[in-house]
Amino acid sequence: MDNICKLTSVKTSATRVRNRRGEGARLRDEIGAAAAALLEETGSEDAVTLRAVARRVGITAPSIYAHFADRNAILDAVVGQAFGELLAAVERAAHRERDPFARLRAICAAYVAFADERPHRYRVLFARHRAPGTVGMAEPKPVDELLGAEAFRALVDAVKACVEAGYSTSEAPEHDATALWVALHGYATLQASVPAFPWPNRDALLATLVNRLARIHKAALGPGG
Repeated sequence: MDNICKLTSVKTSATRVRNRRGEGARLRDEIGAAAAALLEETGSEDAVTLRAVARRVGITAPSIYAHFADRNAILDAVVGQAFGELLAAVERAAHRERDPFARLRAICAAYVAFADERPHRYRVLFARHRAPGTVGMAEPKPVDELLGAEAFRALVDAVKACVEAGYSTSEAPEHDATALWVALHGYATLQASVPAFPWPNRDALLATLVNRLARIHKAALGPGG
């Protein structure tokens, strides 16, 4: 009898306290946070299973279906949250600088820092953009319809501001911002994948990428720029 009481006590203590009416949104957030934590800890999407997420939150796996259709829906939510975090990091960096050239450099540095500090989260941002089994290029969509569009727009606006201030000679700011984004993503990805490579100083490399790809006018760089 004592053993039965003990087992009952253990089972009860492991059960999550149910949300009150109207608190379903909180459980949805907890599910997303649990999935994000699993991704950060393991570095693998495979670790984000319904059972693992439910165990982390303290609920049964079927309870998840009231908030997410399936595992892919949870991962999509994690990606959306990560893009929001990336945008927040970029905007914080941008708001600290009033000078357009300094703002552009700060945005690029914040982008690379996010990728460096949250490598697993960063990797899944773009891995989830291509559907499983997709071969070749997907049908292009307007930028504003893509996840992460706000962060890219911040980069485009920063290049445009440099043009307007006379720092940049770019005649196609969106094109040059795209080239700069490709370079930043390439650096972030390669640096994480090949850490043994003798990478040059990060600030110096970022300065080279920004100055060349954003077509920064030499006069704007000052002596030694």
